[in-house]
Amino acid sequence: MFGIDSTILLVIVLVAIAAGALAYAVLFPTIETQKQADTRMQRIKRAETDSNAVKAARDRVTEAAKRRKSVQESLNDLENKQKSRSNPKSPPLKVALQQTGWNISVGQFYLGSLVSAVAFAGLAYFSGAPLYLTAGMAVVGGLGAPRWFVSYIRARRMKAFLQEFPNALDVMVRSIKSGLPINDALRLIASDAQEPLRSEFRKVVQAQQIGLTVPEACERLHDNVPVPETNFFAIVIAIQAQAGGNLSEALGNLSRVLRDRRKMRAKVNALSMEAKASAAIIGALPFIITLLVYLTTPDYIILLFTDPRGHLILGVSAVWMSIGVLVMRNMINFDI
Repeated sequence: MFGIDSTILLVIVLVAIAAGALAYAVLFPTIETQKQADTRMQRIKRAETDSNAVKAARDRVTEAAKRRKSVQESLNDLENKQKSRSNPKSPPLKVALQQTGWNISVGQFYLGSLVSAVAFAGLAYFSGAPLYLTAGMAVVGGLGAPRWFVSYIRARRMKAFLQEFPNALDVMVRSIKSGLPINDALRLIASDAQEPLRSEFRKVVQAQQIGLTVPEACERLHDNVPVPETNFFAIVIAIQAQAGGNLSEALGNLSRVLRDRRKMRAKVNALSMEAKASAAIIGALPFIITLLVYLTTPDYIILLFTDPRGHLILGVSAVWMSIGVLVMRNMINFDI
């Protein structure tokens, strides 16, 4: 019984194997065709994916190229505007008076210059100076001293502006990161910053209120405070407005650059202090020697002040001394 059952079972297994082999032989072309079709479909899908990736990469490259071109055009426009402007170191008198922060008109300046000329000439006249020296003092008091004073006040105000400008940029960065637009950040500086930043940024806000865009108003800031730092700020705002980008990151980088420039300027001043001291000693040495000689032997030196030939010598010496002082000043004065 066991043998019969084993034989039947073996026959059944062999019949099943034969039927499976026959079915596989019959269905093999269909299975192979389906497998090839699946392979081709997968290959087509991969090709489409690669094509989309290549297209996306090509679009990114094209967009980056367009952005670079836009930034380059913006920089060229700003450079052309900078070239068309007047020299910031020697602006017109009206502009220089505005940059001092004082509400002084040109007429008031000329009136003050006239008063200064009379004061200098009166001081020289009542000191017993000759007539030509009195006239020279009048020229110095009317043309030289007032303009030098305006230049001094203007330079001091620029220095005070640069001292606080990086802090103002940091405040703007924090304001923009907190969600405020650039207009509100500028208003915040115009209301809470220290002078002269408050008054200058108030002019920027007022320029926006009369219809100017933010880049145009920031460009006016550079017109009022003609230093490289405000020019950098105007360029950053203009590029961000035309080409887009992270404004808070750009302003943060600008603030860091301005602080590094200030550190570099302080380092250069410290390294050049020895040369400045030497130049001051050399420039003061003739006057010190003249004073010492006058105190010890006045009859020996008094001829320079009483004889016409001595006046000529003093005049020529003053000219050469002025040239030497200007040369030394240019040698030790570094622009950063």
